[in-house]
Amino acid sequence: MASHRRPKQPSRTRVTVLTTAAAAAVALSANAANAAPSEKPSKDEVKTKVDKLYEQAEQATEKLNGAEEKQGKLEKEISTLQDNVARGQGELNELRDSLGLAAAAQYRTGSIDPSVQLFLSADPDDYLDKASTMDQLSSQQVETLKKVTEKQRSLAQQRSEATEKLQDLADTRSELAKKKKEVQGKLAEAQKLLNSMTAAEKAALAAAEARASRASERTVLDGPSAPATGRASSAYAAAQSVIGSPYVYGASGPSSFDCSGLTSWAFAQAGITIPRTSQAQANAGTRIYSQSDLQVGDLVIFYGDLHHVGFYAGNGQVLHAPRSGTVVRYESIDNMPYQFGVRI
Repeated sequence: MASHRRPKQPSRTRVTVLTTAAAAAVALSANAANAAPSEKPSKDEVKTKVDKLYEQAEQATEKLNGAEEKQGKLEKEISTLQDNVARGQGELNELRDSLGLAAAAQYRTGSIDPSVQLFLSADPDDYLDKASTMDQLSSQQVETLKKVTEKQRSLAQQRSEATEKLQDLADTRSELAKKKKEVQGKLAEAQKLLNSMTAAEKAALAAAEARASRASERTVLDGPSAPATGRASSAYAAAQSVIGSPYVYGASGPSSFDCSGLTSWAFAQAGITIPRTSQAQANAGTRIYSQSDLQVGDLVIFYGDLHHVGFYAGNGQVLHAPRSGTVVRYESIDNMPYQFGVRI
């Protein structure tokens, strides 16, 4: 006869675990159902984020400009060193040839000096240390030997310097690639944010910027201001001639500019060479700390790390290349953290 057993009752512990799990599942489902969908950032929030990204891109751009400027200087210095080494080697060969001809003449007459034999078979430094043989040489040969030694030392030093600069150039090129990637990354991130905006939001932002630019231009033209003079006047006029030209990172004219590219290009049109980067331009002249002392045509430096520069346009306005997506234009000096002016 079959055996009948009562079903095994679940333990109290197991019941508790199952009950807790079920309650948690219900709570999660309720939370998911009641959770509000993530809100799209407002136009102003997007603008704030984009402006910050553009500022970071400009910081990287000025470092990029500095690395490019350094690369150009290193390439010129290396070229000069290599030319000097080649010329020095030619002079050294001529000196050696002159000693060799003298030795050959002495050999033909049977009067070759033992000291010359020593030079031809050993290092000139070692030879010159043999003071006992010096009296066997003519004064002209002694002088030639000294020139040979000096030339060898000079060539060794120049070759060493060229090697160091070549390594520095390689490091600079690596830094250039890194900074270009950083700038491009920031700009791509900013563009992604802009693409998330509606057409109406983009149009509203563009219209607001255009109104601000027109207001700044009216302020410059209508109000009295200290006029630019001399070199600053010519440079400022050159900058005014390219109002409306687009901002392009790393560009220095004549059809597109970044901030320091505009100022360096404008001064070049006035026949004045100033450094390429905003940080270097900050040290290119006399600093003017009070805004009330600024004159039209003075450079104006912004931000704590000095990564932005423009021209003072008078009446509290600057003429500059602001950032990607904009053009050379007038803008209020109060839109950025003013540091000081520079009078070239």
